[in-house]
Amino acid sequence: MPEGRIVKSLSGYYYVKSGGQLWQCRARGLFKKKQYSPLVGDWVHFDETENGEGYIQSIEPRKTELVRPPVANADQAVIVHSVREPDLQPLLIDKFLVHAERAGMKPFIVFTKIDLGAPKGELEELIAVYEGIGYPVVLTSVVKNCGLEQLGQMLDGHISVLAGQSGTGKSSLLNALIPEVRLKTGDISRKLGRGRHTTRHVEMLELSTGGWVVDTPGFSRLSFDGWEAEELGTYFPEMAPLADQCKFRGCLHFREPQCAVKGAVDTQTVHALRYEHYLQFLTEIQEQRRYE
Repeated sequence: MPEGRIVKSLSGYYYVKSGGQLWQCRARGLFKKKQYSPLVGDWVHFDETENGEGYIQSIEPRKTELVRPPVANADQAVIVHSVREPDLQPLLIDKFLVHAERAGMKPFIVFTKIDLGAPKGELEELIAVYEGIGYPVVLTSVVKNCGLEQLGQMLDGHISVLAGQSGTGKSSLLNALIPEVRLKTGDISRKLGRGRHTTRHVEMLELSTGGWVVDTPGFSRLSFDGWEAEELGTYFPEMAPLADQCKFRGCLHFREPQCAVKGAVDTQTVHALRYEHYLQFLTEIQEQRRYE
């Protein structure tokens, strides 16, 4: 039985690349019974039928898995965010980061449209915060051909997911890195202040260096559905090592006395903005759990 990787999912079909050929496959009904669907990035075994079509029979165990966007086996998350149009939203960046950490992916941040100019001092402060935590940051401009070579090097040899809200320039970046794909790009909605969706499906795009980039539909909201309040702090790298120093086991770093994380905020070892976002996420998780 041939084996291949799902590189695109569209309208109920899974496009499997195997031996240099692309097979248009359906999934067997057994996956619906198990409530376990194939994802882009999955290694699968499939039956060949005719005319380049087939049926997926089994899925190899996944190394990583994202629910939204639905992607399997990616090892790197590229958090793409523009400095203007739409404007900087650190809360959204941190939300993408904690979801990438939870999925076991290595994240880094790409700021786009730097030719438009960020608010004075704000971008520099954010870069200092994220690089201080250990997250690499790349500054890019498709217009000025800036940062693209560095970004390409960081994508080499990885399966990378591009994550970010609509209008941040993900498709423009991919067009610059892989000109032959000619992805459709969209304008910014003046009324809403954000980009219109230009990517309609999940697809893996192959880099000439051997890596893969997963282009996903733009989105701006990630859910904390299914998360436990106690796990959130483990996905903030600057907070996680401090948990053992808190007075109480299972400390949520909120109202508890003698909390090492709150002490680190006071001494500016943990940045106040990151801690503020942590508390917002914590509240969101607790509210969701309350209504389950």
